[in-house]
Amino acid sequence: MIQGWVRLYQIQGADGFKKSYTSYSTEFKMDVLNYMNETGISSYDAAARFNISSPALIRTWRINVNAYGLDALISKKKGRPSMKKDINPSKQIEGSVKELEERIKQLEMENAYLKKLNTLVQMQEKLQPKSKRK
Repeated sequence: MIQGWVRLYQIQGADGFKKSYTSYSTEFKMDVLNYMNETGISSYDAAARFNISSPALIRTWRINVNAYGLDALISKKKGRPSMKKDINPSKQIEGSVKELEERIKQLEMENAYLKKLNTLVQMQEKLQPKSKRK
């Protein structure tokens, strides 16, 4: 590890020790791996040369490429997906209010029909003689 620090200092100077979060593009990852294959340098030297935070990260890239192909280097988006912005809530609310009002009218008509039917059935039962009732 100390040798890696020495290499980093020799190539980058003191700025090489300033670390920040970096997202590496697929092209950059491929350039690093191709450079390592062409020159035969170690992951420590490549990390120092390209100012990559960890040599283990480069080894992970190499393992993933060998196991899964070039698609393994594509960065995957982290976190929750963004909310859809094309939905207009005012139109959605208006449509649902109209639909609900229509449904209420339909239910009120059905209710009124059933009340009238029930009244007719009761009147018919009163008109029938007791002997014909069940």
